Amino acid sequence: MGMKLKNPLVPSASPLSRDIRTIKLMEDSGASAVVLESLFEEQIIHEKNELNYFLSQGTESFAESLSYFPEPEMYNFGPDDYLEHIRKTKESVDFPIIASLNGVSTGGWTEYARKMQQAGADAIELNTYYLATDPEKDSHLIEDNYVEVLQEVKSAVTIPVALKLSPYFTAMAAMAKRFDATGVDALVLFNRFYQPDIDLENLEVVPNLVLSTSESMRLPLRWIAVLYGKIKANLAATTGIHTAHDVLKMLMVGADVTMLCAVLFQHGIGRITKILEDMKKWMEDHEYESVQQMKGSMSHKSVAEPASFERANYMRVLKSYV
Repeated sequence: MGMKLKNPLVPSASPLSRDIRTIKLMEDSGASAVVLESLFEEQIIHEKNELNYFLSQGTESFAESLSYFPEPEMYNFGPDDYLEHIRKTKESVDFPIIASLNGVSTGGWTEYARKMQQAGADAIELNTYYLATDPEKDSHLIEDNYVEVLQEVKSAVTIPVALKLSPYFTAMAAMAKRFDATGVDALVLFNRFYQPDIDLENLEVVPNLVLSTSESMRLPLRWIAVLYGKIKANLAATTGIHTAHDVLKMLMVGADVTMLCAVLFQHGIGRITKILEDMKKWMEDHEYESVQQMKGSMSHKSVAEPASFERANYMRVLKSYV
């Protein structure tokens, strides 16, 4: 996205970035940038509605409307607190700070992208976390909405904008090309949808966070391999990056950066240093002089059998299992 990074390891948006001391430890451990925890569309709308409510209290305007939003204690930062966190973080570290804006509808909340830029963010990751559950809503409308939100954010800022996507598009490659034509600076593949569970004793739907494993990287690995060289936007790999081998595989299929999250929760921020050391050793042992030398060498357009990334490999895998 126009930023020169010292290596391809970037901690992704998570609660780990709430504390500036932890972000400084990420930098000291070798991370090349950090994506801050997301500011949600709902937070911005809630704050606006809450302000409007108190300004119009007694006018019977929409007192019940606040109940449609999550309770304030669910949020770690209010919108203004988030902007202040960007400012303080920029004063404390030297590597790039990428703000994260999580929303799926068009509207005034996208103006916060400009405020993030003014607060000092070097780039913005637009995190589009949306489940299409309405059977009456056509896929074209959903796709158009993604593009419109991207356009609004891009029009609000001059810094780079990355789009973090889910894998659930009917024609992923075509959508990537459409986002590319809209001017996205990078695609982050892929967002993980955290699946709920059922509490059988209390008959409640409950959250159930299951951290990724290295096997989770197969989906983004395939699509980065397919998209490499076919769009201008940079490609970031997220989900399932736990080891140096995971990073190296992603680089070989064409990723520009690899995002770390679950591994940092499980093993601590210092694991960044370990991954970098293991990468350096592997590259030296296999006589690679730079990351650029290996980038895209195992992508869809570079391997002898590109069908291995497509349907032919599906049949081969089924027949090979005995």
